[in-house]
Amino acid sequence: MKVSFLGAAKTVTGSNHLVEAAGKKFLVDCGMYQGKITEEYDNSDSFAFDINEIDFMLLTHAHIDHSGRIPKLYNEGYRNPVYATKATCDLCSIMLPDSRAYSRN
Repeated sequence: MKVSFLGAAKTVTGSNHLVEAAGKKFLVDCGMYQGKITEEYDNSDSFAFDINEIDFMLLTHAHIDHSGRIPKLYNEGYRNPVYATKATCDLCSIMLPDSRAYSRN
């Protein structure tokens, strides 16, 4: 198993982890960076992985620093499953359209 920490490392926002195991690649979270304006600019950066290689995503919870870049992921072509609890999905249906990451590519 290989885990790459692509966000929320050396900071507490932007949770994004790539897990490679058993021939699969999946994301744990896809969150926005928050705080200083220089950190928030990171939200428009390219992803550090090939979206077409991601088999699925696990969303741990709806906080924007864990979910806020999902619209960007979708805008860039991701169409595979996102697994989350019903409560998380309910909250994301309200929060994500309002996130600034929604309109950024």
